Amino acid sequence: MSSHLPGADPSWHRLYRVGAVSAGLAVALYVAALVVFAVAAVPPVSGGEEMLEYVDAHRTIYITRQLMWLIPSLLLMMVFLALAIALSHLDKSFAAIAGVVSVASWAVSFAWPTTGDGSLAMVVLSDKYAAATTAADQAAYVAGAEVLIALNDVPAVIGALQTLGIVLISLLMLKGVSWRGLAWFGVLTGGVGFVSEALRPVLGWAYAFYGVLLFVWLIWTGFALWRLAAEAISESGSQLPSYSRRDRAQPEDQRD
Repeated sequence: MSSHLPGADPSWHRLYRVGAVSAGLAVALYVAALVVFAVAAVPPVSGGEEMLEYVDAHRTIYITRQLMWLIPSLLLMMVFLALAIALSHLDKSFAAIAGVVSVASWAVSFAWPTTGDGSLAMVVLSDKYAAATTAADQAAYVAGAEVLIALNDVPAVIGALQTLGIVLISLLMLKGVSWRGLAWFGVLTGGVGFVSEALRPVLGWAYAFYGVLLFVWLIWTGFALWRLAAEAISESGSQLPSYSRRDRAQPEDQRD
């Protein structure tokens, strides 16, 4: 696939590169989280008391897992911002809408109390549960843990917005003549993702199919942004006035 994107503003080449690196790091963190999930002790799927005791016994690994699911949200904000800027010449209004929806959908992940695999709030509840001296106090923290467990299993509006962001960015790509393969794959990924988010409680491991599509789309997007950044840098250099390049290469005492 050619990475050339006619009309893209080369002055944003640093953002394109940041977006490319962020896409790669996000995939790496997600994969690392899956590896940790596979090799670590399996957390209970129900029972607030059992979950609090599990978190207390596996505190470090539990916190690590939650951070591995959360940090990519920040990275993906950079990816979608870079895409919106790179594609803005195709339709400024559409790019603004797609950029706001996609960036905001990942930003609000930090406000949602669960990650889909747990919650950092569970660590606080676990500490308070361990320090509680009465059965009544412990029951309150167990009830809080039950709520977080339930929220992990409930389809979140955030997940649907994230898939919508992918679709909007991909539709924006289709307005141009470049990146069309990536655009159609993004539409597929976003569409499958929307259905997967809506049916997450009943899909089980089948939900992983959306995860695979998302990983492939992010890797493809990362390569496209990286090559776009390289082309933008090359284009910026080729547009410098010839006298400017010559003067920069000469010592100051040899310049007129």
